[in-house]
Amino acid sequence: MSDNDLKENYRNVFDGFLGFGERAAVLIVDFVKGYTTPGEPLYAPDVVTAVEETVELVELARSKNVPVIFTRVVYHPSGLDGGLWVKKIPVLKTLVEGAPVADLAEGLEARPDELVMTKQYASAFFGTSLASTLSAMNIDTVILTGCSTSGCVRATAVDGMQHGLRMIVPRECVGDRHVEPHESALFDINSKYGDVVSKGVVTDYLASIKEMQR
Repeated sequence: MSDNDLKENYRNVFDGFLGFGERAAVLIVDFVKGYTTPGEPLYAPDVVTAVEETVELVELARSKNVPVIFTRVVYHPSGLDGGLWVKKIPVLKTLVEGAPVADLAEGLEARPDELVMTKQYASAFFGTSLASTLSAMNIDTVILTGCSTSGCVRATAVDGMQHGLRMIVPRECVGDRHVEPHESALFDINSKYGDVVSKGVVTDYLASIKEMQR
């Protein structure tokens, strides 16, 4: 099926648009050095580009007092807390506390007042306090950035929608190992679980809002 046929097949069925709500947060999923360091098994050049694109967005969010939350995948050295996912993807066992590859990517380090949550599975919501944290801050919109698009980003978008959150994905601010799973995941997210928009749409939104009160 061609791209045009695919879009026509989904038209007026899976092409709704939610838009932004009342209060947003920026969620940065797993932008860690393992994906941005040449020579590392997880290295992905497109993730490096996505990190660079996200820096401006984060700085703008901070200027408006919009919460910025980071996630990292961190395992016990045994990998036992990764269960079958680590057995499926053994390279993930390199992401242990203290390993440079598990540190946040250069340029997107968390500030002292910003949360860095650890997770062991794909979704940032699974087995974490993220949903409760966002609820306590009255957040209804999540600007979702990170990697990989077809893995942790997509899983987080699905769970975010199921938690009643508007999931907004700026396409320049997410990355994957290869363009095909990246684009496929963006199509899927935009069809069913959130809105995939340009970075400019998000920066325009952030620039337009008043400084948020925490």
